[in-house]
Formats: sequence, C-alpha cells, structure tokens
Amino acid sequence: MNMTFYKYQGTGNDFVIVDNRLNTIDKSNTKRIAEICDRRFGVGADGFILLENDDKTDFRMVYYNADGNESTMCGNGGRCIVAFAKFLGLIENDTEFVAIDGLHLAKVDDGIVHLQMQNVSTIELHQNHQFLDTGSPHHIEQVSNISNVEVQSTGAKIRYGEPYNEAGSNVNFVEQITTDSFAVRTYERGVEDETLSCGTGVTAVAIAMHKIGKVNGQKVSLKTQGGWLNVRFNAEDDGYNDIWLIGPAEQVFKGELEW
Repeated sequence: MNMTFYKYQGTGNDFVIVDNRLNTIDKSNTKRIAEICDRRFGVGADGFILLENDDKTDFRMVYYNADGNESTMCGNGGRCIVAFAKFLGLIENDTEFVAIDGLHLAKVDDGIVHLQMQNVSTIELHQNHQFLDTGSPHHIEQVSNISNVEVQSTGAKIRYGEPYNEAGSNVNFVEQITTDSFAVRTYERGVEDETLSCGTGVTAVAIAMHKIGKVNGQKVSLKTQGGWLNVRFNAEDDGYNDIWLIGPAEQVFKGELEW
C-alpha cells in the first residue's frame, strides 16, 4: 500500500504526519514507523503523527516517538497537526481536538499556532532541579554556558537514572537570558538524543522558572536550537492554568511511501 505523508516542522522539531481518517494505517506496525523516522534510511523525523476522526471534536491526534512507540503529548507536534488540519480544510482558524492527554484548544493566526496545554497542579522542587508533567514528563536543570552542555550524554544519564529509570523523563537544560526569556536545550526520550525544540519542554521550563521566582510575569520567551517559542499562563495558588504554547508551524514537503 502506498501512503501519502506530509513533513512538518515547528522550530526545527520535525514530524511525518499522515491523514488516517479512513483508518488505512496499521498502527501496530511500530517497526515501520521507526523506519520512516530514521534520518538515514527513511524520511527522517522526531516523531510520527496520525490525524484521525473523533466523534466529539474536529480530529484526534495519535503521536509516536521516533522509536516507533506511541507516546505522551507532543507540544510542537500538536501545533503542527493543527496547521495540517487547516491545510486539509478540516478547520478554519480555531479548533478543538483530542490527544492522549485529553482535550486541546488551538488557533492559527498568520502561520503562528497557539496551542492550549493541560493545567499543571504539581511541581516537584529539588535542590538541583525541578520536575513536572506538561503532557509529558520533564526534568529541568539550570546551567551556565548552555552552548557547552553535552546534552546527549548528560541527558541520557539523567533520563535513565534514578528516579526515572525505564519509564524515563525528558531532560531540559536552561540558561536565563533576560528577566522573561531563557535558552533551552532538550534531550527527548524516544528520540534518545537532543532535538532542536520541544514544546512540552519549553512549557515545563516556563512554569518551573516562574515557580522558583525567576520570572515575574506570566509570559515567557524561550530560545530553542530551532527558534523562539512563547508560553503564557495564569498562575494561581493551586497551580497553573490557561497555559498556551505559541510559535510557528510549517509544511516542509509532501511525499509517498510504501507502508
């Protein structure tokens, strides 16, 4: 069977996206998904996304890591599938869709996709790091000279170490630029390497930096290896709500592959 796919990227975080509303893709074939995401023998991507029908919303997002396994929420992938839904004519500028972590609102404004993330009620504060879940789990460490951090090797040690072990965590290294902006580099589980950007990661960083008093306002700019993203939120006594991940998402190319 030939499969039409689209390649999208959001600040360098890239995805193969397929319209699976007719349920033609065998989702149990994780080996094939991993092959497609391979950067030398396949299309090359940080993740694989299916757009499917949903009875109560505009569409369903099904997300797979580059290793072929279905995974938790991907923020940049969420922004890219919203851009894809607009390209298909499923939505105009505003949408409501469902992903593995629940319902999401989103809107497209001149190529910029605004994606509402899930509320955050629990943030673990440790001596040298913070940990929270923004749809995916994130370990956050502040560093100096972020450009010199060995993200792949250091991130892998943390990702597989205590207390994360087999389940693992994404790992974010953060350096403050100004009072409301930070540089972020992320090691992503499932990709098992640094990615140019991570949407749930920068969301976690913005909230964690506010929680520990590094940010006074409720909007944070984050510089990833692939470009700038913005996160805005409401901070309340019982946690963070109305969290939005904001940034560009664009189609790179279209192609066909044998499934």
